[in-house]
Amino acid sequence: MKHAEKDLPVRARRALARAITFGAVCSAILAIAPFNAGAQEYPARDIHFICAFPAGSGADVLVRHFAEKLRPIAKRAVIVENRAGAGGNIATEYAAKAKPDGYTIYVHAGSAVATNMHLFKKPPVDVNKALIVAATINRQPFMLVVSAKSPYKNVAELTAAMKKKGNKATYASAAPNGRIMGEVYKAVTGVQAVEVSYKTASDSLNEMLSGKLDYGMHDPVYSLAQQREGRLRILGVSTATRLKSIPDLPTMTEQKVPMDLTGWWAAMVPAGTPRPVVEQINKWFTFMVQTDETTKFLNSFGGDTFVNTPEAGQALLAKSVKDWGGYVKVAKIEPQ
Repeated sequence: MKHAEKDLPVRARRALARAITFGAVCSAILAIAPFNAGAQEYPARDIHFICAFPAGSGADVLVRHFAEKLRPIAKRAVIVENRAGAGGNIATEYAAKAKPDGYTIYVHAGSAVATNMHLFKKPPVDVNKALIVAATINRQPFMLVVSAKSPYKNVAELTAAMKKKGNKATYASAAPNGRIMGEVYKAVTGVQAVEVSYKTASDSLNEMLSGKLDYGMHDPVYSLAQQREGRLRILGVSTATRLKSIPDLPTMTEQKVPMDLTGWWAAMVPAGTPRPVVEQINKWFTFMVQTDETTKFLNSFGGDTFVNTPEAGQALLAKSVKDWGGYVKVAKIEPQ
């Protein structure tokens, strides 16, 4: 071929070179065209949000808020699937093993996903490898609550009373982060209260109001709603410093029970989801989180808005898996 080209006139050789270059460019474009077309068409059908707790729970309220807000933006139906059980592991496994195409989005606490890696002897998946954090949503505490009729007005009063009751004291939990908070509280104070685990925080309400339970460790969506209704009183929050959204609520650390248990929520997708799809989901959630309506919604439930790139979100998940493993050890929790 090279000898043949030498025999051609200069003008002909230049034309041949241009044709070869044009052909190479066309081949490259055709090679990536199907991928780009798929990315541009997303979303082409209904999107499913996976919620790890039952309908009506605090988690469900948050997930459905974002489902409702995404529908007009994505111009597709957004269906919420409640896959409750095993402290969130059922939903985590389902989401992680879904087809990585962006149509299954796990809207859940990344901190809880990280915690479950240490609360169970055999977690269903390695979340660092099985999930991609497409976007972060908020930062929030868990809360120590008592009945509004309870005589305890602060953590010190509760602690003194619980020490007197010894192992006859009881408290409620319903989520991994609440369980950790409860054990850290006992480890620091020497309280010997017995944990009573519930499927949802609301399931414990009657026992709280009747006095069968002395206190609870619950999520902010549920806790703040019940405080506004006059049923529960919040004594302390688990973050190291007060959050902007709830500046009047004291931390446990301020009340001489040091802890820094900050929960965070995210939109997660199965590993292998195409990068353009991940970026689109990040854009959606970043936009929704920064609207005045959603910011007000998150603040009303004790959450500060929290926006990150997918890379920063993934790094936070890895850090949380490590950090919450340390909290589990401090709390001396034996994996189930």
